[in-house]
Amino acid sequence: MKQLLIRSVLIITVLIIAVMKAEGQTAMPDVLLKNSLKEQFNYLDEHTKIYETYRAIREDMFQKLKGNVSDTLSAVKIKIAGLYLTRSVLTMKIDSLTKNIAATNTRLDEMTKSKNSISVIGMEINKSSYNKVMWTILVILVAALTLGFLAFNRNMTLLSDTKKEFQELKDEFEAYRKTSREAREKMTMSHFIELKKLKGE
Repeated sequence: MKQLLIRSVLIITVLIIAVMKAEGQTAMPDVLLKNSLKEQFNYLDEHTKIYETYRAIREDMFQKLKGNVSDTLSAVKIKIAGLYLTRSVLTMKIDSLTKNIAATNTRLDEMTKSKNSISVIGMEINKSSYNKVMWTILVILVAALTLGFLAFNRNMTLLSDTKKEFQELKDEFEAYRKTSREAREKMTMSHFIELKKLKGE
C-alpha cells in the first residue's frame, strides 16, 4: 500500500512538471511566424538540442515549420504557373510577329519584281520611298521580335532557376523530416526503456 502511494505521488509529480514545462513552451517564437524559411531553419538549428546525432524539436514548432514550408511550396507553384502562362503569351506574340515578318517579306518580294512606281490609293509613289517605309516597318517588327525573344529567354531562365530552388527546398525538407522522425522514434524508445526501468522490469 505504501509503495503504491509513493508510486502515485511520483507519477503525479512527473505529470505536474510536464504540464508546467508544456505551458512554458506554448509561446511560438516570432521567427517561425514572420521570418523566411532559411531564418526559421537557422533558429531551430541554434535553439534545439542534439542528442546522439538526433535533434529534439517541439511538436508545435515542427508542425508550424511544416505548414510554412507547405505555404512556400504552394506560392512557388503559383509562381511557376504564372511563368508558364507568361511563356504561352510570349510564344503567341512571337508567332504573331513571325507571321507579320513573313507577310512583310512576301510583300517586299512582290514589290521588288514590280515596276519603279507603285499605285497606292490612286497615287503613284516612288518605289524607293515605298521600300524605305516597308523596311522601317520590318525593322520595328524585328526589334519587337528580338525583345519578345529576349523576354522569353529570361522567363525560361527564371523558370529553370525556380524549379531548381523548388527541388532543393523539397529535398532539404524531406531530409529534415526524416531526421526529425528518427529522433522522435529514438526518444520514444528511450522513454520506453526508462519507464521499464522505473517499473523494475
